Amino acid sequence: MAPEEDIISSLIKGTKTMLSSETLLVEAMQDMVKDEVKRHIRQKLDSNPELREELRKAIEELVEAKVHEAYAVLKIGKVGAKLGIELVPPKLRKGIGQELASMFEKEVGRMLDQT
Repeated sequence: MAPEEDIISSLIKGTKTMLSSETLLVEAMQDMVKDEVKRHIRQKLDSNPELREELRKAIEELVEAKVHEAYAVLKIGKVGAKLGIELVPPKLRKGIGQELASMFEKEVGRMLDQT
């Protein structure tokens, strides 16, 4: 059997499994429960502005912490790249340094394009 037929067979079997009535029913019930819980939480927050503001501030702090975490990971990557260059024989450093700079430039450009 050709590899393409294996892929097609797998997709068909996966689709049948995904669309089985039991799976759809369970997922629909889970979504309904989630929606009800969200409605209940919103109702409580709407009735208590102080609690809503406290939640807003906590979420803001969490987002700020995630940004700090991402920045720290970026700094670790920078140090790792520098260390890697230091481990390379001097004759090869310039070329590798240029390749790394080019790679980072492309990645940063890609990230900026996404925002």
